[in-house]
Amino acid sequence: MEVRDIGRHHLADDPSDRSDPTDPSDQPSTQALTRIADDRRYAAYAPWLNHADPAVRANALICLIHQANTLLDRQIAALERGFIEGGGYSEQLATARLAHRQGKDRAEPIPACPDCGKPMVLRTANKGKNAGKQFWGCTAYPDCKGIVDL
Repeated sequence: MEVRDIGRHHLADDPSDRSDPTDPSDQPSTQALTRIADDRRYAAYAPWLNHADPAVRANALICLIHQANTLLDRQIAALERGFIEGGGYSEQLATARLAHRQGKDRAEPIPACPDCGKPMVLRTANKGKNAGKQFWGCTAYPDCKGIVDL
């Protein structure tokens, strides 16, 4: 519990540690500060990591691994929520491309699909009683067959 409390309380309260050791643009002065912060973190855990009893060392490492896994799980969940809400990169590009194509020739805004909420694209019926007429069709077609008449 003491090992877990260090990460939860002591190290998290340091507002001066704004370094990102993975950022290649860090200047040498920032890298020196990062090294000091890393040394401070290690010193906080050193009593357990340098303990004479191997079981204490192993338990400390297991606690640190668990903390890292918990943080990664939270990050993955946040990325998943963002993907679900905003779509993936290629989906966002395709939506923007379709909106640009359809929006620059028309003054009216592009409607959202009444069935799934995704943006619509201007289409022309090829056959049937409406052949040659334009309508708004869902960009998720064929999974979604939502349409809006002009």
